Amino acid sequence: MNRNLVLVSALSAGLLTSAAMAQTAAPTAPAPSSPNAAAPSASRTPPAPPQAIPAKIALIAFEQAVFATNEGQKAVQDVQKKYEPKKAQIDTLGKEVDSLKKQLQSAPATLSDQERATRLKNIDTKEKELNRDAEDANNAYQADLQEAYGKVARKVSATVQNYVAQNGYTLLLDVSNQQNSNVMWASQNPNIDVTMAVVEAYNTASGVAAPPPSAPSAGAPGAPAARPRTAPTTPRPSTTR
Repeated sequence: MNRNLVLVSALSAGLLTSAAMAQTAAPTAPAPSSPNAAAPSASRTPPAPPQAIPAKIALIAFEQAVFATNEGQKAVQDVQKKYEPKKAQIDTLGKEVDSLKKQLQSAPATLSDQERATRLKNIDTKEKELNRDAEDANNAYQADLQEAYGKVARKVSATVQNYVAQNGYTLLLDVSNQQNSNVMWASQNPNIDVTMAVVEAYNTASGVAAPPPSAPSAGAPGAPAARPRTAPTTPRPSTTR
């Protein structure tokens, strides 16, 4: 309690000293003519109220646009080429497992129980190895594909923002993933879908030539997917200007 009183007293003394110095340094201002008169204040211009502007809305399938660019297609092909040896190895092991199963099915009835059990154990071991290798390879493939997608997506996002700004769009909606999209319905009017226009603009700006078509057998090891699983951190174009 005493310490608080000392602090208040010190502050009061300081304020009084400052007030006295201010009165000595500056002449006393004339008193207002009326007790109710207020000192003039600086004029303030009120902010202009917001005004509605005509909306110009565009749709884009951003994820599809990234893969449709020449650079995106080349990135996918590079990843697929990297995993072609592993895919061939998994395919070979899969054929071996199928062959062993067919041999066991066509084995004569005179096959001993011990021999049958040995074959079943061998098939089980190879089948587990096949599933493990296929899962590991597919996870690695998806990770590399997601990384390649992210690199191209960041650059495509800049092209998207420039395109919508230059063409006067006020709102851009991404309809890549209907499950996570807030767009419940969109017109099929091709004039509001800027996906391919952005792809062409990006191809022109990047200067990357269109890659040759992929081989039909190219794909993820042990799985046919050719697109990455979209993560929450996937770069997306901003919808604000």
